[in-house]
Amino acid sequence: MDKKTGKIAVIGAGPMGLACAYELLKNNYQVDIYEKDDRIGGMSASFDFDGLKIERYYHFICHPDQPLFDLLSELNLENKLRWQNTKMGFFYDGVLYKWGNPFHLLAFPKLDLISKLRYAAHLFYTKSINNWDKLDKHNVIPWLKKWVGEKAYYMLWDYLLNYKFYEHKESLSAAWIGTRIKRVAKSRKNLFTEQLGYLEGGSDTLLNVLENRILAMQGNIHLQAGVEMITTVNNQLEGVVVNGEKHIYDSVISTIPLPMLPNLVPDLSAEILNKINAIANCAIICVLLKLRHPLTENFWLNVNDPNMEIPGLIEYSNLNPVAGNTILQGLVYVPFYMPKTHAKYTQNNASFLDETLGYLNRINPNFTKDWVLATHVSRYEFAQPICTSNFYQQLPPMQTNIQGFVMADTSYYYPEDRSISESVRVGKQLAQLVYE
Repeated sequence: MDKKTGKIAVIGAGPMGLACAYELLKNNYQVDIYEKDDRIGGMSASFDFDGLKIERYYHFICHPDQPLFDLLSELNLENKLRWQNTKMGFFYDGVLYKWGNPFHLLAFPKLDLISKLRYAAHLFYTKSINNWDKLDKHNVIPWLKKWVGEKAYYMLWDYLLNYKFYEHKESLSAAWIGTRIKRVAKSRKNLFTEQLGYLEGGSDTLLNVLENRILAMQGNIHLQAGVEMITTVNNQLEGVVVNGEKHIYDSVISTIPLPMLPNLVPDLSAEILNKINAIANCAIICVLLKLRHPLTENFWLNVNDPNMEIPGLIEYSNLNPVAGNTILQGLVYVPFYMPKTHAKYTQNNASFLDETLGYLNRINPNFTKDWVLATHVSRYEFAQPICTSNFYQQLPPMQTNIQGFVMADTSYYYPEDRSISESVRVGKQLAQLVYE
């Protein structure tokens, strides 16, 4: 394909789609981005929350996020990256414990010394892993039990897995959990201090500059323009249908969730369709609260409490204390993860909000409803692909059986967890498939 005349459609204007389009434009392709939402950003998109511009879902940056740092450097945004020493807590059976460094682990009264040492050894071991191929073949629960023991597993891990994955927890990949442990473990200032990052101005800082670069390079971003069909002729890409109108392209790159594609691309091979259909996803109902006072001192609070059906909560104001000119007293995300098939998913937003307020009072008995200045509830059906053991083999190829059509979603971050950095990496990878 002639790079000066190749015309490409990118489906999805999240960070992956934007990064992909930017790479293509740098190589002189013509690019149109189609996004069904009324804004760019996907899960990193922001909204006006009681006068505060904030992401609908929580985001943070870790020290290993090199693809993001490279892009920030290229866009002259390094000066917008901020690092903050953060704290972690563990709410266990009605009591809030300090967590996240060796002293806190040793002081935790519910585990014996041997279990604590095994838990610490597992963290150090996992931090050193560079090749995840072996752990891809293993289930996470036997792997964790082997390292930390039965008691520590049920106290520190089982509740988290249960209230995120429910019936799917038994099939999770050890590699997927391992990379999560390593990413956060490598984001430490020292053994005793965790350090996480954020962008001044939030994810919008990156998204807006990417958008402006794309437009300046003659790329097009079409909002509220969901693709209705991807058309083919004899296994050759023809184009896309948007609002009933067909547009012809040399290539189409999809960055939307894989489960959406079977209805959009009827000519995908049976093998690819079977692989797509075999990948399950967790949905999220995310409650966001703006409070008069801080709830805790922690950014991340893990939960194991019989009266709480969440794996934890994120007090974002303990990572980013300033938004605009307003000093936040408390900004808390409470994520309810579950498969969309779970009966609880059908409950209305008000029920999740009421449940959350009860949890906050349990965590901090001083909390009362008059602390709440604003609330918001967001939902997304494809928040987290469920990465099972042997997930490398389960992923369909990015290059499909249709010449000119390539695809990826957050499943392809595997074994890494979801992050804007991984979006940038995979977006570039998709662009390179067009070059080949």
